[in-house]
Amino acid sequence: MAISTQTMTPEQMKSVVIEYFKRFDRGGDVLALFAEDADVYFPKWGVARGREEIGRCFGDVSQLFTSILHHPEYLKMVVHEDVVVAEGITSGTAADGVTWRAGVTHAGRFVDWFEIRDSLIQRCFIYLDPDYSGADTDRYHWLREPAQIPA
Repeated sequence: MAISTQTMTPEQMKSVVIEYFKRFDRGGDVLALFAEDADVYFPKWGVARGREEIGRCFGDVSQLFTSILHHPEYLKMVVHEDVVVAEGITSGTAADGVTWRAGVTHAGRFVDWFEIRDSLIQRCFIYLDPDYSGADTDRYHWLREPAQIPA
């Protein structure tokens, strides 16, 4: 049995990525964008394999915040073959009530690596600091100390 694959244009692949962020922000059906056997990586969660486990991962991650907004208008995307790398920014409110915004607080910048075939996400590895509220200061002295301005 031959496996058929649809050739996608770079613009079609980018549109899948943009739709992923829009659905994530509005609570839409993100899982429908994934292949049944897709993989997702999220820092400090690990790799989720398959839609069921991806749903569990996203459910766990969504408990980190009460609201999140990706800003697709600022996405920088590189497309090569079946890969889309997206660099972007977010803003929102962490579960503890602390707000964040990329460029204003330490949180909010990310890079996601997507592999997309047949209009479905096969792989999405997410690279960011999941400390949205900036509470992890004990290990990073520069976050505890006031900024020093050189003379």
